[in-house]
Parts: sequence; C-alpha cells; structure tokens
Amino acid sequence: MRIFRYLLLFLFFSCSTSKYASTNKSYKKQVKAFAKILRQTPLKDSIATSSEWVGTTNMGMRKPNFVIIHHTEQNSCEQTLQTFTLPRTQVSAHYVICKDGTIHHMLNDYLRAWHAGNSRWGNLTDVNSSSIGIEIDNNGFEVFTEQQINSLLILLGVLKKNYSIPAANFIGHADITPTRKNDPNVNFPWKQLADKGFGLWYGDTSKVTLPQNFSSLQALRIIGYDIRDTSAAIEAFKRHFEQQDKSKTLTEADKKILFDLSKKYQ
Repeated sequence: MRIFRYLLLFLFFSCSTSKYASTNKSYKKQVKAFAKILRQTPLKDSIATSSEWVGTTNMGMRKPNFVIIHHTEQNSCEQTLQTFTLPRTQVSAHYVICKDGTIHHMLNDYLRAWHAGNSRWGNLTDVNSSSIGIEIDNNGFEVFTEQQINSLLILLGVLKKNYSIPAANFIGHADITPTRKNDPNVNFPWKQLADKGFGLWYGDTSKVTLPQNFSSLQALRIIGYDIRDTSAAIEAFKRHFEQQDKSKTLTEADKKILFDLSKKYQ
C-alpha cells in the first residue's frame, strides 16, 4: 500500500512539472552566477593596488527609476512567454500581462531585462539599465482588456511605492524609440494611468495663449523625446497624448498641449 502511495505521488509530480521547468532552471543558474560575482571582493575584479581590502558599509542594490510599457505584438500570452524563454530571441521583460489579467513576473526587478533596445529619453541612452519593462498581451491593434488595465494599475502602484518612481517616468516604448516602435498602441489609456499618478497629463488648454518665442521642438525635448527625427517625435507625442498616430504635423491645439506639458516636465 505504501509503495502504491509513493507511485501515485511520483506520477502526480511528474505530470505537474511546469512546461517551463528547463528555462526556470536556466534562470536560476544565471542568477547563481551573478550572485557569485557580487560576492567577490573588489580586489578580485578591479585594478586596486592596495594589499588590504576595505569594504564600504554604504551601499545598496541598483534600483529601477523608469517603467516602460509595451504591447507584445504577438497573438497570445503563451506565444510571448515562449519568445522570452528562447535564448536566440535576445528579448525579455520583467512582467507580462495576459488578456485575463494574469501577471507573469519573469525577472527580478533589480536585474536588467532586454526590452528597450536602442532607445533614448532625455539624456538617458541606456534605458534597459534603469527601467522595468512591462509587456501587455496585444497584437498591436486590439483594445486592451479591462482585466489587463486593472492588473497593470495594481502592478504600477506596487512598483511606484517600492522604488519611488516619479510620475513622469511611466512612459511607453514608442516614446523612447519613436523611429521604430509604436507600442503601446493608440488604444492604450494613458490618461487613465496619469489620473492614478502613473505619467503626466495636460490640463484645460482652451484658454492657453502661446508665448511668441514658444518652440515646439524645445517642448518635445523638455518632455524627453529624441527630436533628431522630428516627424517621428511628433507622431510618438500625438500617439501618447492624443491617441492618434496618423499625423506628423502640429496644429495650434497640439502646440497648446505641448506648452502645458512642457511646464509640468520641467
């Protein structure tokens, strides 16, 4: 009878093994290697010439200061999870949010994910090293589900509290890579996030009078956009703040929004 129970337990655990068991094992192996490096004293990995090691007591782990929101541009959450567990893809994110609101935490927040690529925001050119990447299951054209947004708001609240991330530092992939990305798409509710403290938004611009020396490009730069490709920067701005990406020119109304926003980002 005892042998029979052991057999049942063996079959249960064999059948319940995660399909990502091998990639989870790889994750743990890599983290273990990183931990080994961190345990080394600076004498072993630097050009220190002193014979005596003196370790400082004032230190902390590097923490994220930005949150970058993406859409997956794939057809299912499962497809994205697979993409992020294949070494050859060389892409990853800290979190993936499925259509039913399920959140997959794929990487420790203190570790560097490969989600931002060649990007820029203000003077920051290595966005991966200072940000958390969140991918939302969406093929690039769909409306985001209520469950996804609810889960996202909960997650953002935790991240903002844990790492003291400024409201202005919740941005989209398209904001930091305007020439090659458009995510999250125009259906993304940026104002809803801003109303909760995740991102900045503009106020009533109906009575705004633009100063004579107002520069749209300077305003875009103040917000954080890379303006080397002016048309792309304008398109990214209008996608984020006006939920449209068909125009690459600025109207008078656009300029008033830019003016109001630039004052908040200063």
